[in-house]
Amino acid sequence: MKIIKYLFFLILIVIIGGAIYFATKDGSFNITESKVVNAPAEVIYNKVKDFKSWQEWGPWMEEDADIEVTYAEKTEGEGASYSWTSNKMGDGSMKTVKVIPNKEIDQVITFNTPVGDSDSEVTWRFEPTEVPGQTKVSWGMKGEQSLMEKVFMAFQDEDMETGIRQMYEKGLNNLDSVVMTEMKKFEISVDGITQYSGGFYMYNTSAARQSDIGTKMPPMMGQVMGFMQQNNIPMSGKPFTIYNSVDQTNGTVIFSTAVPVKDRVITPQGSPVLSGYMEEGVALKTTLKGNYDNIPAAYTKAQEYAIANNLQIDPNTPMFEVYVTNPDEVANPADYITEIYMPVISPVNEQEL
Repeated sequence: MKIIKYLFFLILIVIIGGAIYFATKDGSFNITESKVVNAPAEVIYNKVKDFKSWQEWGPWMEEDADIEVTYAEKTEGEGASYSWTSNKMGDGSMKTVKVIPNKEIDQVITFNTPVGDSDSEVTWRFEPTEVPGQTKVSWGMKGEQSLMEKVFMAFQDEDMETGIRQMYEKGLNNLDSVVMTEMKKFEISVDGITQYSGGFYMYNTSAARQSDIGTKMPPMMGQVMGFMQQNNIPMSGKPFTIYNSVDQTNGTVIFSTAVPVKDRVITPQGSPVLSGYMEEGVALKTTLKGNYDNIPAAYTKAQEYAIANNLQIDPNTPMFEVYVTNPDEVANPADYITEIYMPVISPVNEQEL
């Protein structure tokens, strides 16, 4: 009996000593993982703000394919929440408590354990870098481990911070991949024969290799816009580009960047920005939804349509493309809208117009 008594006291001493050890052990943690993503902050924020989007890139989905997720009625913005149950990762929930669109998201994550719930702070930060269209994404978690959590983690192969860092790193890489895929999406639709209206426009002209048009066009368009602002000339439509002459053999083109205006404008002698007029006409219209680097594919599809439908492209009337969306207002290139007009000389039935 004395032996049992001594063993009891020994076990009691070990338990008390262990409790004191773990109680005094620092259980605080503050973890942040960051990644630079080649995308505007708004595009990345839109993939994070709604909990329903987390299934596309969340690292825990890879850890437990059987995880069960339950969404609240509100899944984005302040007050949004969701919960989960998992045999491998435990149960828990998350709630969004503060949002500054495209800049910050603050959340509270709750882990349900047999000895009670444990809350931690989760933060998201979206910071533009010095490179246009690039964003530094930071994902953090801060909190305090409970006594039982400190005991449990003491017997694991890796500490809590290491586990969270690895998961956050994987999640940010997944998020990067999802965003890049999203931004590359595009759709091309050949709308058929349409009548387009003419009118006055302000423009400047340059020659370039076809591969250099994308580089030369923005500053040229900026010059036209700047001239119009300086002289209080209002726009009367969407900006467009006219392809005056295309040399397929040498891969060169003479093109004009243009902005519609209501009336003819007399420009000063020597001005690089001039006033022009487009006659109304009939064209094969094609619409691209997606980044501008998909424009060549849109032209190819339009030409295939023209051949299949016996349409003759007018070699004496320049093709032009209209930029329906403003890249300064639409963050995701996948949402850019470009209308391509290829004038035709084929006879057209009035019912087709």
